[in-house]
Amino acid sequence: MTARRILVTGIAGFVGPHLTTRLVRDGHTVLGLGAEPSPPSLRERLAGEWIADLRDAHAVAEAIAAARPDAVVHLAAQSSAARSFEAPAETFAINVGGTWNVLEAVRAHAPHARVLAVGTGEVYGPQPPGTRTPESTPVRPVSPYALSKAAGEAVCHVVHEAHGLDVVCARAFGHIGPGQTPRFFLPAFAQQIAAIEAGRSESVLKVGNLDVVRDLCDVRDVVDAYALLLERGVAGTDYNVCRGEGVKLSDVVARLVARARVPVRVEPDPARMRPADIAYLVGDPAVIEAACPWKAATPLDRSLDDVLTEWRRPA
Repeated sequence: MTARRILVTGIAGFVGPHLTTRLVRDGHTVLGLGAEPSPPSLRERLAGEWIADLRDAHAVAEAIAAARPDAVVHLAAQSSAARSFEAPAETFAINVGGTWNVLEAVRAHAPHARVLAVGTGEVYGPQPPGTRTPESTPVRPVSPYALSKAAGEAVCHVVHEAHGLDVVCARAFGHIGPGQTPRFFLPAFAQQIAAIEAGRSESVLKVGNLDVVRDLCDVRDVVDAYALLLERGVAGTDYNVCRGEGVKLSDVVARLVARARVPVRVEPDPARMRPADIAYLVGDPAVIEAACPWKAATPLDRSLDDVLTEWRRPA
């Protein structure tokens, strides 16, 4: 792919630094947009950075006008389903209104730019056990987060159809790896195990609902998919970014506990249960695998090892 100026929203989040590494390696110029400044280790790899709240249409437009991107990867979001139940209005303002503001700014100031809008497989809602969910499946979100992402995706399709904007939508299923906040299940478990090993906590791992089955990819595989979709994705098309295999969260916890350096007891914590949850959700990656030379290849065990190693490091 020809070298591009690529603006990444939500640059300092979980995925942004990994995507920056991939894009810079490919020879692209990466620019960042976020609600807060990125850490120095990331900022030094960026050709420019703008600070803007996605809910501020004027600030977003100014940033995109100044960045002059050839492509935009829209990662920024309120991405916690648990928080979305606590703050649904904020979630919608960021995930729907913010997406609208980004697309309108691109339409005004970079109308020929390709936009990769990153959504979630959670838009599908609960699916029959043993199935793999294709993109043609009707959406049935069960959290304010998933509903807001489905609405944000609809905004992308409206702007593409009405104005011809070059927008591709990725429906990312669960992704894990280093750099993720403990608001999410795997780093939350790893953080607790590291604290137990260091003697800072009692030998109890507190967990939410472990009976659910999820499709998990390593974040480094996910950013490879995003880079390829920037090049090969078809405008107006949705792409599942997933492994196509399910794993029960109880199995993930068992693997983590087996890696612990001290005995660990597992206990359910009512505070970690969602008001609504998806019992089974596994994606079908056939469309992206046909469009791109991509497959989720990183073994789950490597992801678990890397996350545990990260949380075991001294603060």
